[in-house]
Amino acid sequence: MSKAVVFGRPLGYLKVSIVMALSILSLMLVAPAPGFSRAPGDSFADLAEKISPAVVNIVTSVAVNQPAAEMPIVPKGSPLEDLFRDFLDRQGGGSSPEPQLRGEALGSGFIISADGYVVTNNHVIVDADQIEIETFSGETYVATIVGRDERTDIAVLKIEGDAPFPFVSFGDSDIARVGDWVLAVGNPLGQGFSVSAGIISARNRTLSGAYDDFIQTDAAINRGNSGGPLFNMDGEVIGVNTAILSPNGGSIGLGFSMSSAVVSQVVDQLIKYGETRRGWLGVRIQDVSEDIAAALELESPEGALVTDVPAGPAAEAGIQPGDVIVSFDGKPITDIRELVRVVADTEVGKAVRVVVVREGKSQTVLVTLGRLEEAMQTLDTNAPQARPAETGEGMTLGVLTPDARNTFGLSEDIDGVVVMDVEAGSPAAVKGIEPGDVILEVGQRPVNTPQDVLDAFATAREAGRQSVLLLVDRNGDKRFVAITLN
Repeated sequence: MSKAVVFGRPLGYLKVSIVMALSILSLMLVAPAPGFSRAPGDSFADLAEKISPAVVNIVTSVAVNQPAAEMPIVPKGSPLEDLFRDFLDRQGGGSSPEPQLRGEALGSGFIISADGYVVTNNHVIVDADQIEIETFSGETYVATIVGRDERTDIAVLKIEGDAPFPFVSFGDSDIARVGDWVLAVGNPLGQGFSVSAGIISARNRTLSGAYDDFIQTDAAINRGNSGGPLFNMDGEVIGVNTAILSPNGGSIGLGFSMSSAVVSQVVDQLIKYGETRRGWLGVRIQDVSEDIAAALELESPEGALVTDVPAGPAAEAGIQPGDVIVSFDGKPITDIRELVRVVADTEVGKAVRVVVVREGKSQTVLVTLGRLEEAMQTLDTNAPQARPAETGEGMTLGVLTPDARNTFGLSEDIDGVVVMDVEAGSPAAVKGIEPGDVILEVGQRPVNTPQDVLDAFATAREAGRQSVLLLVDRNGDKRFVAITLN
């Protein structure tokens, strides 16, 4: 069975490639000169020669603790005891309880300006205490971190040089089509600069993040390519190579590159502010299915259905649960992914017109956007810190903390109560509830803490009910489950 692989950074004495949650690779496509359509037999050589000087190898290192050398087993009081102790002291094993080694990892990146700004993946440089950039011509520079964004796995570095650096520019990934040629350039498996060619096999792919917009390609991507560029035939960067799907960690032709439409926005903010500043609307939303569209008398199953409006910009503007957002700042909204992306790309503090369908009629409201990062800090600060709670129905419930989201791979845009564990043979297990499921509603009422669930169960028992209806989310799929009450 294939799985997503991310290249990470092993620790030790030798240079090796990083292995993380997804196989991170650098994809670069070499193509003919602008305006050319590639015919069989045409060469990518001119394009590769043009763009390669802007692609860089990235070597990161981090201090690694290693257990101190142990004394050999010798008879206590033996002359050998002093001999071995003196030997270890000379080697540094007896003076420091935790001697440090340097672990190194390899990745790729690309220069986007003559003054030395470099783009790569965040996972390539995360936790590194030293970053070196090696250029195509062989020069080496020490890099500093300008800013990084975990949500899109993008980081911007800076190097300084006496002369202008060769660089490449971002292209428009939104006009790229399935079947277009692309080139990937990077440092696969630590073997040095390498170019691979392929086509775009799919677009608008998602892996795990709310802001995912991946280009899928069959250009060969392997370990060490992480953070490298994906080029169109005009020599423009239309993606940053981030992940592969593979059963064995090697390329099987399923590579994923974060689109330049997403990356360019993030890079601009990281260079300008050192951090991201995404717009925040302040709604919880879900896609409009055909059944929902029919129930709401909509012409088509498009838009973003508002399920909750916590305190924030949308609430202040009068948006309500049940509204269907069909337009944002003049842009049609077909699904929730599109709304999330367009809101994030909108300037913080901007007043935008949002068109909603409410009770069959269109209304326009004016919303002044907040900043997502500030809102998340407030939500984290105010988040309930309840301990895991057990129900009599066999579930151990917990709060959706960042750790819980990481453990179960849950996205940031889902709210509710996470199922931490399920007792075998319990009513919850019989109904197919599994660890990692998120309970959104109990008795058709939203829940946010384990106590909310316990209170809802207690209320149902007091009312003499033998079962209670849960709305459960599993990997984005929602279903109702009737749990028998004990």
